Amino acid sequence: MKLFLKSHKKFIGLTFFFFIALCVLGSGLQQYLLAGTEKTYEELKIFSDVLDIIEKNYVDPIDSKKLIEGAIQGMVESLDPHSSFLSPDVYKELQIETKGEFSGVGIVITMKDNVLTVISPIEGSPAHRAGIKAGDQIIKVDGEYTRDMKMWEAVKKMRGKKGTSVVITIVRKGLAEPKDFTIVRDIIPLESVRSYLLKPGYGYVRITNFRDNTYRDVKTAIKKLESGKTPLKGLILDLRDNPGGLLNQAVKVADIFLEKGRIVSIKGRSKAHSKVYSAHREKEERHPYPIVLLINEGSASASEIVAGALQDHNRALVLGTTSFGKGSVQAVEPLRGGAGLKLTIARYYTPKGHAIQAKGIKPDLVVEQTAPTEADAKEQHYLKEKDLKNHLPARPKEGLSKEAREKLRQLRGVKVPDQEPSEAVKDILAKDNQVRIALEILTSWQKFSKMPY
Repeated sequence: MKLFLKSHKKFIGLTFFFFIALCVLGSGLQQYLLAGTEKTYEELKIFSDVLDIIEKNYVDPIDSKKLIEGAIQGMVESLDPHSSFLSPDVYKELQIETKGEFSGVGIVITMKDNVLTVISPIEGSPAHRAGIKAGDQIIKVDGEYTRDMKMWEAVKKMRGKKGTSVVITIVRKGLAEPKDFTIVRDIIPLESVRSYLLKPGYGYVRITNFRDNTYRDVKTAIKKLESGKTPLKGLILDLRDNPGGLLNQAVKVADIFLEKGRIVSIKGRSKAHSKVYSAHREKEERHPYPIVLLINEGSASASEIVAGALQDHNRALVLGTTSFGKGSVQAVEPLRGGAGLKLTIARYYTPKGHAIQAKGIKPDLVVEQTAPTEADAKEQHYLKEKDLKNHLPARPKEGLSKEAREKLRQLRGVKVPDQEPSEAVKDILAKDNQVRIALEILTSWQKFSKMPY
């Protein structure tokens, strides 16, 4: 009988070993496991013993597949916050996030010190409109504590049909107690690029994330800004609260503004996971104007690659606060049965060799984002000459209509200013102190560059 049990356990150990190698880890990792050490094999035997004992002795019947998947999930999540085993449903959602539409609240989250933490809300999403901010700690979803939740479980609970609501309870620095946000789910916007002309000659491009068409949309936005009546003299590139996305799109966006040199290097334990991305020397289009690039603690991953590249090449002045610090590369390996394995395989390094991981990109000019005061919003007004009753105009009245005066100025060679700024631009300049400071820097640079010194 003892001999039978011994042989039975050995059989289970061998069977489980080959089951893991062939059915779970996929073809990309089979060779590593099969060539594993004797110590690894011994640990797998212990695992098979535990599984056997649970199957035979646990008080209730159990699903072996669920046990094994849970064990794999725990194994992978013990590596780092960004590695995970993806069930078929979660793997499918991951593919949708970068290529299609999905319904939910619109936040990018991670596990920080075992607490579910917001990297950044997606601009224009329900969470963004509700006031969720980077750094918020999510302690409950619909009243259920997230302390014991897996990250994918929390994501699944926050996803849902458009029009339905979910209550998210957050802890935030500066708040005396947790705060509930009731958020109505909606289709998450996939538009990743927005652009405005802040004033004649000064453009603004906001990249909210890096998706399939981000590079193309950035090129289109810049072309539109450069084709205005006034030549572009400066650009604000806004990567705040940009959680990242596709590496190739970040590299292409950085390449728009660089003529040569390294953009980013990736270094992994395997040579196959190490690569250097460089700028292309030959370009038909040049963009000869200064750039102020905005980042904050919600800028992560791909956005840190762009910021680091432009900063190291002195192509942009980086303004804001230190970025999130996600400088690791994940690859997704499809597994049998529709599941997937997201595994960290390398680290990012800036052109000068600085590690982004856990350090982030430090701005050249630290400027905290401040909430607009009531005085700012109303543009505090001081009494001036023009406010006095019956004040003299700057020039004598010409006795002509506005249209006629404008036509006369054109005929005299006086340039008519570009159109009035849109309401969106007025709103940005009224409420966003970092954008205002960036614009002041660009306009000051133009002034200083013309001084004879």
